[in-house]
Amino acid sequence: MTQLLPACLKYAGNLLLVAGLALGLHAALFGDTPVRRYYLRYTSHLDRALHLLFLRGSGRRIAAVQCVCIALCTIAGIWLDPLCHSLSLVCAGAPLVQLSRKRKQHIRRLEAQMDTLLVGLANSLKSVPSPAAALSQVALVLPSPMRLEIDRLLREMRIGGTLEQSLLNMSARLKSPDLDAALSAMLIGVQVGGNLGRVLDNTGATLREMGRLEGVVRSKTSEGRAQLWVLGLFPVAICLALKLVDPDYFLPLQTSTIGSIVTSVALLLWLTSLLLARKIMQVDI
Repeated sequence: MTQLLPACLKYAGNLLLVAGLALGLHAALFGDTPVRRYYLRYTSHLDRALHLLFLRGSGRRIAAVQCVCIALCTIAGIWLDPLCHSLSLVCAGAPLVQLSRKRKQHIRRLEAQMDTLLVGLANSLKSVPSPAAALSQVALVLPSPMRLEIDRLLREMRIGGTLEQSLLNMSARLKSPDLDAALSAMLIGVQVGGNLGRVLDNTGATLREMGRLEGVVRSKTSEGRAQLWVLGLFPVAICLALKLVDPDYFLPLQTSTIGSIVTSVALLLWLTSLLLARKIMQVDI
């Protein structure tokens, strides 16, 4: 009887977890509830992220796949191993992490191609006096994703927007200091006038020099970044290895108050060291 009680409590807890997820899903899909409002904000955020990255798909579809994966992880936690419940957190955060990573890659590629845009636009302005017409010509030969961003800018102008407002919208979408510098130079040149081609040439030279300095900084800090990865992964690898060798090795830390305190302090110090190391490695030019 004493051995049967923990098993019953285990399955009862898992069933309550499934019931809670089912009720949360029902509240998200039906009725005007805070969960439903959060669900709509979440899907809207996913839709905007996909739109900014020129990716197909919809936020509702991604959210539906997440719900299915979380349900499968919950079932696996009930019938296989309770540790499978932790995979639900991975399913919940994976789309945002992946879209954020793709967003950073998108911005880096745009920053690398900004010099090409400025040089091409400066050369095009030698034969075409209008900046808008010059952008239309340059867009045909630009690589992706810069070509896609310029096409979006031109579409905004075709539906009634001005070049100045379209440049401001592009800057607000991208939120990159390097891109803001180049777009500000284009915007000032369009508003003030003068030799816009020379301004763009000087801006392109400045961006190339900044790119060279960033490459030097990355090469000098590469060893520190490698040490940061070791600092983050090595304790986890050691704990997993000890757990595989002796499953009861960490039992005193899990079953006593002092062990819980020691574990919490060690985890706090580990996270603090990661944050401090990451802050040290962020070198601004």
